[in-house]
Formats: sequence, structure tokens, C-alpha cells
Amino acid sequence: MLYTRDTGSGQPVLLLHAFPLNSRMWEPQMDALAARARLLAPDLPGFGLSPPPPAAPSLDDYARQVVDVLDALAVDQVVVVGLSMGGYLAFRLVGELGRRLVGLVLANTRATPDAESGALARHRLAAEVEARGVEVAASEFLPKLLGATTQRGQPALVDRVRAIIRENTPAGVAAALRAMAARPDSTSLLAGIRCPVLCVAGEEDTLTPPEVARAMAERIPGGRAMVVSGAGHLTNLEAPQAFNDALAGFLSERTRHDEGRGGDPLP
Repeated sequence: MLYTRDTGSGQPVLLLHAFPLNSRMWEPQMDALAARARLLAPDLPGFGLSPPPPAAPSLDDYARQVVDVLDALAVDQVVVVGLSMGGYLAFRLVGELGRRLVGLVLANTRATPDAESGALARHRLAAEVEARGVEVAASEFLPKLLGATTQRGQPALVDRVRAIIRENTPAGVAAALRAMAARPDSTSLLAGIRCPVLCVAGEEDTLTPPEVARAMAERIPGGRAMVVSGAGHLTNLEAPQAFNDALAGFLSERTRHDEGRGGDPLP
């Protein structure tokens, strides 16, 4: 089973990490929100403390492993928070979880698949990581993950993100790159989501700009979008207070959500 950080009590909230990080990226949320929610943060295969995948996995394989974690922990209804790659995985969980999905936060992510050029670049990087190690991924992604404000003003965070990336295995990083390259288009799922949804973007995110979050929110019934000032692709780390406030507010709103509309993400 995937290694999973489990802290707090209350509404279960599943935190799905970005690429090429691991569950440690969620520490600001786990520290701040444990008094109001049960926070579950798995390491995907080959990331953090989870063993590498035995074969080439797909995002659907990751989703089934995440559901296995929820089942093993006796979690029924859950709010899913996915950031970047975690968002791609969250889309696969919409079908896997069905009525168990009672809230969804899509942060710094997109529903569309890679263009052919992007998929080819992921495959090339996967081969480089296997040959030369995860530092290749750190050097490739760090300038893209963090916004200009963070890179200028938070050097300790830049070092922290690099350190988290280095904790992951080459096999896990390469497998995730190939899984993301092969991911399907999830755009058609958006109109059928029936639980509360918040789409989060960083003002300085060049990988998934704010207009991507706004476009997703417009396709989701009742979907909302918010933009975090001064943050890039890792909004939860670059602006933890703003992210935590948004997540806490979302959880409070979800508890007041009309039960007749909530809990079923499928038509």
C-alpha cells in the first residue's frame, strides 16, 4: 500500500501531490488544518516513502492504489485536493470514487492532455532521469514550479522544494512522467461533476495560468475559481496562508452544501 501521512480528525481530505514532489509538500496544510479535518497525503509509487512501481503504471493505476488506501483506512466520503499532477489523478478518481467524492479542489492543473510535443518531452526527460538521476528533474522543473516573486523573495523555499524532489526515486519520477504523457483528455468529465468544486491558480503560474482554472470552473456546474497573488505553480507552498484559508473556507461551505446536490459527481 502507498505510504500515507494521516493526521487530524473530522472530514477526510485527500491531498494529492504535485510532480516531482511528494507528500511532504503538504506540510503547511497538515500543520494548519489538522484541527478541523482528517488530512491524508499519500506518496505516489516511487515518491517519498512509497516503493517504486513494479511496472509502467497509468494514472488509472495510481487512482486504484489511492482508493485502496482509502478503503484500508475505512474512509467513505472524502474531499479530494489535487495539485498539478495530483489534479490529473483527481480526474481519474471522479469515476473511481463516485458518490464517495463530496468535494474537489483542482489546484494548478488542467483537464486537457499533453500536446504531442509535450508528451515527447516527458518521454525524453524520463529517459534522462533513469540515466542520470532525479537531479535532472529538479533542474528542469524548479524554474517552472515557483513564481518569480517566490524565486526572488523565498530562497529557503526554493531549497526546500529541491530537497523534496531529491527524496524521490528515478524509477518513480520516470514512471510518473510517462503516465502523465499518456493521460486522457478529462474535459468531458467537467460538466458531469456534481460535488462542490474550487479551481485554484497562481497569479504567476506559467504552466497552468489563471485562465486555465477559470475555463475549467466555467464548465463545472457551480464551479468557482480563485487566483492566488504572488504565487506560481505551487500555490500551497508559495502562499500557504491564502491556500489554507481557501481550503478551510471550502470545507466549511461544503458542510453547508445541499445534500441533495452533493456527494455524487456523476450525472
